[in-house]
Amino acid sequence: MVDKSKAPSRRAFLGLAAGAGALGLSGTFSEAQAPIPTNAKILILGAGAAGTALANRLTERLEGASITLVDGRQAHWYQPGFSLIAAGLKPASYSISQTVDWLPSGVTLKQDWAANIDPEARKVALAGGETLSYDYLIIATGLTLDHDAIEGFTLDMVGENGIGALYAGPDYAAKTWKAASKFTEDGGIGLFTRPATEMKCAGAPLKHTFLIDDLARKAGTRSKMDVRYMSNNKSLFGVPIVSEKVRMLFEDREIASDYSHVLTSIDAGSKRARFDTPEGVVERDYDYIHVIPPQRAPDVVRQSGLSWADKWVDQGWVEVDKASLRHLRYPEVFALGDVAGVPKGKTAASVKWQVPVVEEHLVAQISGDTTDAAFNGYTSCPLITQVGRAMLIEFDYNNNLTPSFPGIIAPLEELWISWLMKEVALKATYNAMLRGKA
Repeated sequence: MVDKSKAPSRRAFLGLAAGAGALGLSGTFSEAQAPIPTNAKILILGAGAAGTALANRLTERLEGASITLVDGRQAHWYQPGFSLIAAGLKPASYSISQTVDWLPSGVTLKQDWAANIDPEARKVALAGGETLSYDYLIIATGLTLDHDAIEGFTLDMVGENGIGALYAGPDYAAKTWKAASKFTEDGGIGLFTRPATEMKCAGAPLKHTFLIDDLARKAGTRSKMDVRYMSNNKSLFGVPIVSEKVRMLFEDREIASDYSHVLTSIDAGSKRARFDTPEGVVERDYDYIHVIPPQRAPDVVRQSGLSWADKWVDQGWVEVDKASLRHLRYPEVFALGDVAGVPKGKTAASVKWQVPVVEEHLVAQISGDTTDAAFNGYTSCPLITQVGRAMLIEFDYNNNLTPSFPGIIAPLEELWISWLMKEVALKATYNAMLRGKA
């Protein structure tokens, strides 16, 4: 039974969700105006949340533009749902739709992968042999999960022998629950990892830890488990005040924090994992391990000459101004979402705030104008701490908390209302975002 004593009523929740939208989903809209006539060729690499949302918005702002999306995957994944799937709370189908169903008429979809980007010639070669030219390029490819960096690990292991990996996709999230649910039944040692690289939704490793802990408590089996969170550094979260709150919750729930432990290999046969630590290599036994690999820009981006040369050099994020998201050396190039080389912003809610900024700069550039539209680093994490409770964590580049409902929803309290924002409101508003309507 969920305690609702500290949360607004359901009626209040529905009013909040309909009126503004939590998790950064209120955003700014472009003022209604006549479309700008142009014959500009706009090429968007990636038909995920960022690319699809921008394509929809640009069709409303530009008349006559040639807008092409490039993405080799037919399915669209609602990635915020992966944590729920990996806890047995949703089926894999919850996060799967078809990319073509979200696109407006007038947008061309190339179901292929970009193989080469030539920013000097303003051309992109596709894996199938076709070459596309552009006047403006938006890189929204997402990132690559570098599973090969974990020695001894392959994706076909997920779901068996106590191995989970929810980031890999909805089907793998479901397989993760298969392994995690056995762990909640049988008990043993659980290792919950995160990589040392930048990563999408950095709260997801914590959510999975909290959820498996809570599900075991509800099943009456928690006493059989040793739950350990393997932090990649000396913190549990990038925002200090949130890290301290998580530390307190872990202490209260007897979740051990092993700091500065970076997973490098696993031996599935002996159920042993190896970690790099400041004191050297450490090996740990496990009965369940959740593997989140290093995350990097796709090879096509890293090899394009568009990445930062002096930041994240092993990861390859696109070199952009953190406010405008425009490339620092190629003014006709922008980056959106996970692949953008900015200090914060690898969440779906961040995309909600990034897309209108790129839209405004692109439209202004096409029309010979300028704009002061800026992304402030807004990042949102509905941090689930138990089934039916979450903390609505929102912050900016400066690690300032930026609550959508100040005085109504306290960001560091475990609330029923914040859980509903995650389970109910987020997907509906995400879908509206894809359509360019939120």
